[in-house]
This record gives sequence, structure tokens and C-alpha cells, in this order.
Amino acid sequence: MTQPYSRNDRRWEHGPNIVAIGGGTGLSTMLRGLKGYTKNLTAIVAVTDDGGSSGMLRQELGMLPPGDIRNCMQALANVEPLMEQLLAYRFPAGSGNLTGQSFGNLLLAALNGISGSFDEAVTKMSQVMAITGRVLPVTNTNTELEAIFENGTRVVGESKIFHFKKEQDCRIESVRLIPPHPPALPETLEAIRSADLILLGPGSLYTSVIPNLLVDGIADAVRSARALKIYIANIMTQDGETEGMTAGDHLSALLRHSGPGLVDICLCNSAPVRKSLIERYQAEDAAPLVVDRGRIEALGAEVLLRPLASETSHYARHSISRLAAAIMEIYGERAETRIF
Repeated sequence: MTQPYSRNDRRWEHGPNIVAIGGGTGLSTMLRGLKGYTKNLTAIVAVTDDGGSSGMLRQELGMLPPGDIRNCMQALANVEPLMEQLLAYRFPAGSGNLTGQSFGNLLLAALNGISGSFDEAVTKMSQVMAITGRVLPVTNTNTELEAIFENGTRVVGESKIFHFKKEQDCRIESVRLIPPHPPALPETLEAIRSADLILLGPGSLYTSVIPNLLVDGIADAVRSARALKIYIANIMTQDGETEGMTAGDHLSALLRHSGPGLVDICLCNSAPVRKSLIERYQAEDAAPLVVDRGRIEALGAEVLLRPLASETSHYARHSISRLAAAIMEIYGERAETRIF
């Protein structure tokens, strides 16, 4: 398995320009592994979250949601352990209006208050945290996510989709942004254009990955980029979002929202998920993602299987080291033969 490089290794200094597009814990997990292979990382993060502590700050301060952005910065941070612990600290129950709030979110909120724009605040916090690479909000526009279901019903608000889908008991047909087609942050488009490798996912399909593709110019930039493009499928289906969907269904949904030619490779897990974890997920109507190779290939993407699931986690999630190593091995194999 490919091993991470030291910071004084030229291979790390001159590593590939990697753009990772998504949100949630899946994106931050992947970034933790990739920062050991290259310093040239750009994370492009969705800004539609309206739940939890991020939703509270969004509602009370009128700012974009800080949570996913902060998670990515923490994954790429190079700070002392005490500082990392401080940024991750959440105020416990009984802390009044601060209950459940992350100090890192509050710091980003304060920086937003003294900055001209949200992306400027993110840049300042990135400097404080001495991150490897860059973290960029996909847009500075305050947007909401609307889900439309196969039975014609719809709901506005990312945090409402889970419960609404359970009530409707049918699949999500599509999602859209309100207002539609907000402008992309110019730096995101430039990062995509200059990328050697573009990664979509892992993460919640409809609430972390696809919202980025609905921002004006993002999907077109990915399609036209000369980079190798990999969609990283989730380990499991997701309760309240993708129950009963296969890997091919995931890819089909991506293409419906972005157009053909978005993905070269669909990277899927081949490692078995422990029986105890499967039983836990069955209680949530979730199951290991079925890889329907024929469907994926019919959609124009190559299927690659690698053992990506963590062997130690108490959840069925990607292994930080396995995922990063697989991505870099695939890039190394294809970079030698791909004409850019």
C-alpha cells in the first residue's frame, strides 16, 4: 500500500493538484488521509446545512453554515494538540444558548463578523489553523436546499429532508437550490480547471455532494476539466436519503443533476462490513451499498473495487489510510498513461 510522505519529501511538495468536492464527515475523513501525500489540496464544500449548531448560527447571525467548513479545516490543520482540542470543543448540556455549539464554529463566526465575506473569513481561519491546502465554500450566496420526491411532494431545508422522506416513504427524485444557480466562488472554478485529480464524495449524496453541482458553473467546470475524475461511493446506503439505492443509482442521480461526462471512475468498497455493524445499520433501514457494475459502466464510468472500509471503526465508514492510499495508487497508475 502506498505510504504517506514526510513534509520534506519533494513528492509531497510537488504532489498532484487534488480538488475534493463534497461536505460532511466523508469529505473531512478523506482530507485527513490525502494531506499526507500532497500539499496541493483544495476542498470545495457545500453550504446548505441548516441544522444543529451550524443552523443556529446561520439563523441568528445570517452567516453561511460553518460546520462542514470547520471540519475540513480541522482535518487539514497543523496545530498543537491543545489548539486542535480547543477548536473541536463543544459546550456541554446546561450551557444555555451555547449548548452543543462548537468553539471552532464560534471562531469562524467571529472572523466572519470582521471580514468582508464568508470566504475571506474562511481564509483567515485557515491561516490561524495553518492548514495544508485550501478550503473554499462553493459559493458565498445564502442558499436553501429543496428536495422533490417521486410522489411530487417537496420540502425546503436540508435538515428537514430526513424526516420528510421517512414520512413520504418514497425516493428523492431531485434536489435544487433556492435561489437557483447561485454564482460559484471564482477560486473554486479556477481550482477545478487547474486540477490533476477531481474527487466527488464520499458523503451524503443529496445533501453533501450534489448541492455543489447545482452552483452555477461547477458541473460544467468539472466536465470540461482535463483532470482524472473519481466518484467515491459510500460504504452504506443512508437512512432518510438513499435507502434501497445501488452504486449505479447514486451515479445516475449525480448525472441527472449535472449532465453526462462528469465521472471517469466509480471507486467502490470491496472489504466486507462486519456482521455486527450490518445488524446495527439494518435497524436504520441502511445496508452495504450494492455495486452494480453493469449499470455503472452503462452510465459511462469505470468501476474500481478496493478494500476501503475501516476495520476498527464502530461505524461502517471509510478508513482514512485505505481510502487515501487507494486514491493515490489509482492516480499514479492513470497519470502515467493519461493524456492531459
